[in-house]
Amino acid sequence: MTEKKKHLVWPDLAFMEFLTAIALTIILIVWGLLANAPLLEIASPTRSENPSKAPWYFVGLQELLVYFDPWIAGVMIPAIIILCLMVIPYIDRDPHGSGEYTFSLRKLAIINFIFGFLMWLILIFIGYFLRGPNWQLYLPWESWEKVKELEENLWSLNPEIGLISLIIYFGLGMMMPKLIKKDFYKKCGFVRYVIIMLSILLMYFVPVKIFLRLVFNIKYVLVTPWFNI
Repeated sequence: MTEKKKHLVWPDLAFMEFLTAIALTIILIVWGLLANAPLLEIASPTRSENPSKAPWYFVGLQELLVYFDPWIAGVMIPAIIILCLMVIPYIDRDPHGSGEYTFSLRKLAIINFIFGFLMWLILIFIGYFLRGPNWQLYLPWESWEKVKELEENLWSLNPEIGLISLIIYFGLGMMMPKLIKKDFYKKCGFVRYVIIMLSILLMYFVPVKIFLRLVFNIKYVLVTPWFNI
């Protein structure tokens, strides 16, 4: 069995970060020189661009508007993300890996963080590069000159079926870690366990909802007089 080798923050990690910063700087300079970014005419209040896109750092939220109600995509999801980031120091009290950067000791935390981070980058990429006129999805080889019609074949689940589906999703999600790895529940305690699992399930529900929309044309899982999910 080979012995694990430790790498120190200085100089090992700092040196790698320095090289990464240099590489990214070169990439951005080359991209800036090659990319065509002409200045457009003065904006007119009587004419809106099609597609009209937010700045790149908000395009992910704009992309979420395709799959969720505006108040969910623009208010609830960002608020939940910020809230979850704020409570991480209070619910993640695992001493393992403190002061160290190692995947083996923090697999669950690192995997979920990478998944959420990549999901947000993918939403930005899709919204910025793949959304064309009428906010329709255009693959890289498709021309924007041929404007696609708006989707008309969308449908929503029956409210009873949708409610049962959500109960099953969150119910099984809450129970699975407790059944598979009982020490995880004991180590966390009831309150921390519920907060952790609810946060993870809410995060994974976003790609599930996107999958249902793109593959099965399901607009809403649950339709109510007050809100739609």
